[in-house]
Amino acid sequence: MSIVVDGHLTVEQVVKVARENEKVELHPEAVERIKKCRALLEDKITKNEIMYGVNTGIGELANVVLTPEQVERFQKYIIYSHAAGYGEPFPVEVVRAAMLSRISCHSHGHSGLRLEVVELLKEMLNRGVTPVVCQKGSVGACGDLSPMSQIALVLMGEGEAFYQGERLPGRVALERAGLKPIVFQARDGLATINGSNVITGLGALEVYDAKLWIKNSEIVAAMTLEALNANMKAYDERVHTVRGYPGAIISAENIRRITEGSELLKQPGKKVQDAYTLRSTPQVVGAARDAWQWAKYMIEVELNGAADNPIFFPEDDEVLTGANFQGVPQAFALELLGTAVTTVCVLSERRLNRLMNPHLSVGLPAFLTRGAGMFSGLMLTQYTAGALVCENRVLCTPAAVGSIPAAADQEDFVSMGMTTALKTRQILDNAQAILGIEFIAAAQALDFRKPLKPSPAVQAAYEVIRKYVPFLEEDRPLYPDINKMKEVVQSGEIVAAVEKVTGELK
Repeated sequence: MSIVVDGHLTVEQVVKVARENEKVELHPEAVERIKKCRALLEDKITKNEIMYGVNTGIGELANVVLTPEQVERFQKYIIYSHAAGYGEPFPVEVVRAAMLSRISCHSHGHSGLRLEVVELLKEMLNRGVTPVVCQKGSVGACGDLSPMSQIALVLMGEGEAFYQGERLPGRVALERAGLKPIVFQARDGLATINGSNVITGLGALEVYDAKLWIKNSEIVAAMTLEALNANMKAYDERVHTVRGYPGAIISAENIRRITEGSELLKQPGKKVQDAYTLRSTPQVVGAARDAWQWAKYMIEVELNGAADNPIFFPEDDEVLTGANFQGVPQAFALELLGTAVTTVCVLSERRLNRLMNPHLSVGLPAFLTRGAGMFSGLMLTQYTAGALVCENRVLCTPAAVGSIPAAADQEDFVSMGMTTALKTRQILDNAQAILGIEFIAAAQALDFRKPLKPSPAVQAAYEVIRKYVPFLEEDRPLYPDINKMKEVVQSGEIVAAVEKVTGELK
């Protein structure tokens, strides 16, 4: 079933198009809005009205008025000059998400470009033509100009694109997909690139992945709580209701559902109060949930807004210049998301320490091995988790405060939102590995607690882990286990197994 673009996209729809190759259609009303806006622009061109980026230069050169003969060529040269990125290509899914985000922007009918441009973007998505786009070069103001220009090059039959697993010249990729390049006319080129759509597309994927990661974090916390015979009074609904944070209420509820029916948690000998890493998980993960909710809201506002410059208002017969290309809103959202995820990672590493440390592990063998001394068990996995937490802390240094002026100080404040988006992706990648390590340790700990049984939901998680990582009877290289469990966390397989028992976690 196609995703109909009418200016009301969700993060989940972006994922369907970017990763699952769902087809895209333009809503008929969006088509009419685009046509109506273009008619306004062409009328103003006929009347020789001066419009930024249509018949003027851009940035510091905005006061240079172009002749009618220069207008069309100028759109091509904008793309050429702005395609100045660096580095390895983005994954295909990121570019597809960016393209969909830009189509959504145009669907409002405030951009002034021709319908043909939007239609070609749509068909490139539908037929699997994905421009090669360097990951670095955007400062997240005036849009993601450099990466978006590499997308625009392919529309012109230039640049490079991935098609059916091959990296091809743009024109060849279009031809193989049965598409023809277009010649940009007035406004078309700048309208294609003048928004922070790569940040937005990548941000949408990160928001989606972060929600799955948060659920994984609650599941692995529940496993460790059972292995350490935690005092579950800290998870009583009343504790969290009286404070009132929605995320904490949800997180505590999820963990209660996951641990329901555990024999391990019925053992005597509980502490009156556990250490903070066991006791305050709902407050910390809950805060991350609330941060995630705000990040999702911000990204979806951007997905569904008219982020362009200038902005055309056909109903008012007016053209206004502004700064809706600014990536600050997305940057703030993703900075907070990265900080939230990293903070929960700190909890995971500290719980891991409690599983390993015989002074803290309530009777578990040192480093979760029967042969401590001869064997080191899972000792070094904690080193890896610690290294990843440290890296994430460094990555949490905000890029969004790092403006460096550009364009002869015409663009004297920029968001650096692309740097934020890139580092948030790395934070999530590291975070998946950190949870993977705790899953390995928690499963090992549960084996030492037999014959007592965990809850049915924790047992379901345990069985997924044991599909990929066998019990550590004696020392072996552990990097294959860690890398595999990172993939398992990322895939959502553990969450799916648990939700078959508990129903969908919130």
